[in-house]
Amino acid sequence: MSHSLLPFILFALVSSISPGPTNLLILAHGARLGLRASLAPIAAACGAAAAIVLLVGLGLGEVLLRYPLAQQMMSWAGVLWLSWLAWKMLRSAAAPLEAATAHGFSAVSAAALQVVNPKVWLMAVAVVGVFAAPSLPVWQLALVFLLIALPCMAAWAALGVGSARWLQGVQRLRVFNQVLAGVLLVSAWVAMLS
Repeated sequence: MSHSLLPFILFALVSSISPGPTNLLILAHGARLGLRASLAPIAAACGAAAAIVLLVGLGLGEVLLRYPLAQQMMSWAGVLWLSWLAWKMLRSAAAPLEAATAHGFSAVSAAALQVVNPKVWLMAVAVVGVFAAPSLPVWQLALVFLLIALPCMAAWAALGVGSARWLQGVQRLRVFNQVLAGVLLVSAWVAMLS
């Protein structure tokens, strides 16, 4: 094991398990639809994030750093989309879990969220800048990131599944969805305004 791989593993673990918009949406998805239905969005989100690490390592990161307007447009697209998802979650705040199946977080949505999330791109730039080395090529970084992110995000879905029974009450479900929608909005806008 390369001496630079262990620090990268720790970085990938912390960045993958910490709360963020995608993890919150996977939590809600797991609570509504279960773990099996959450596997496709989990795989898509993690695969997209790993692909971004790979693309940045192959040179796309330099292009983004040269064009701050592109970063701003991605930021606004991401925050507006997250706001819309939070609004949808808030509107379905009291819907029973069984009735909410049409409002799931699709694999395409999960992957697209990574693409428009400037924090994912900046994380990828940091990963490549700090950890890429001849002994640790960028494709290995992307693969290790994927292998760490998958169980981390699955843990968020499992947390949602574990809370599903408790959420059968309409009042509890309303509070759960309102809190998640609020946290999602705050996380999106704080990142945008900071």
